[in-house]
Amino acid sequence: MHIVIIAWLFVVLMMAITEKSVVGGVLTFVLYGLAPCALLLWLVATQRKALRQHRERKAAAQSVGHQQAENPDGKNAHADQQDLQQ
Repeated sequence: MHIVIIAWLFVVLMMAITEKSVVGGVLTFVLYGLAPCALLLWLVATQRKALRQHRERKAAAQSVGHQQAENPDGKNAHADQQDLQQ
């Protein structure tokens, strides 16, 4: 993805260089280049963070579910079985 951003900024830089005024070139670079790239990077970072948090919550829920499946009543089954053997 970084190569796409670099290529886009290069194209926008070439567009900015061909502008007739310096102000036009700077505005072209900022509005067509930096602003969209910053927005794209922010959206991707936000999505990755949300996906990572979702995976962590899912893993934690599976861990709790696995512990409850092993011991659903919260008691030690080993002690119960020792009572049966006596």
